[in-house]
Amino acid sequence: MKLEILEKDKIYHIYNRGINGEPIFTSDENKRYFLKLYLKYLENKVETFAYCLMDNHFHFVIRINNETEVTQALSNLFNAYAKSFNKQQNRTGSLFEKHFKRIQIENEEYLKNVIQYIHLNPKHHLDMDYKSFTFSSYLTILSNKATNLLRNEVIRLFEDIDNFIYCHDFKNEVLSEKQKLE
Repeated sequence: MKLEILEKDKIYHIYNRGINGEPIFTSDENKRYFLKLYLKYLENKVETFAYCLMDNHFHFVIRINNETEVTQALSNLFNAYAKSFNKQQNRTGSLFEKHFKRIQIENEEYLKNVIQYIHLNPKHHLDMDYKSFTFSSYLTILSNKATNLLRNEVIRLFEDIDNFIYCHDFKNEVLSEKQKLE
């Protein structure tokens, strides 16, 4: 299977999970360290719209700034984290599934849907309150604290902060009703 090349100025949904669905994060400290490595390896190479770190998988929506270096930078991030996690957990072998997944986002409506999907992950995977989930960009977008996220661009996608909240609440209700029917 040939992997899609990440192109400059394009937006992608990047995600992966632990091998065999196993945890890749066993503590909040693991998640903080992963985000620290994310900044170390990807700062100035990508711009981040949204993210969510779950115990056995992660999601990012990014825009590529530097296509010649970003794939290697992502590989370096995942390798550095896997080595650290394996050492901490006294384990060996692959931590992540073979290749990280990437889907190019080609329009604003799809981008908005992916951002909401990522933010709602805690609710629909673990039945946790996505509004207070620490390892998602949802709270960061709502805050006024300094961030590397494309906060203003995300808010503009949803028109304003109130509509950002409304759209997430509405999608959450729709997904909750759908789950009840299944």
